[in-house]
Amino acid sequence: MRKFIIPLLSGLVLGSSAAAATNGQPAAGGGLDKIAAYAGTWKTGTEHFATPFSKAGKESATLRNDCWRSAGYYACDQLVNGDSKALIVFTYDAKDDTYATYPIIAGSGNVQSGKLIIKGNVWTFPWKVTEKGKTSYFRVLNIFMTPDTIEFRQEYSQDQVHWFQMAQGFEQKIDK
Repeated sequence: MRKFIIPLLSGLVLGSSAAAATNGQPAAGGGLDKIAAYAGTWKTGTEHFATPFSKAGKESATLRNDCWRSAGYYACDQLVNGDSKALIVFTYDAKDDTYATYPIIAGSGNVQSGKLIIKGNVWTFPWKVTEKGKTSYFRVLNIFMTPDTIEFRQEYSQDQVHWFQMAQGFEQKIDK
């Protein structure tokens, strides 16, 4: 089972202004500049549900996304309750309007690529896992209710049609 740090990135993160927006839209700007919406310190609350991929429970944390941009990369060091948990690097392909993500989990040395799909105020991080010939699909949805408030869900599916919740929660920005 994959650890779900990315939804809190809130997924995911950046360095320019993530200020005023309307209808839950993060700050203006395109391409990598959109990722700046995740930068800052967030209070989070998560409720996990009992599924084949998750155990029931509740948790809360303080999440800080320390982010910066360098040319064609946007990176965020994600700290949970003061401990660095992951470095997430984002790239953007303007030709296809697509984002790639590269989370590096602290201490693992293992990097796997992922993707981010942004449609309006819904930011989706999808992936799939194949074990013993069976593929399961997963996604984390970050729904920006306002520039400083995110509701998120973690879901799984066997067919990409019927999705089942593994967790839900919120993030409230407390410091930019």
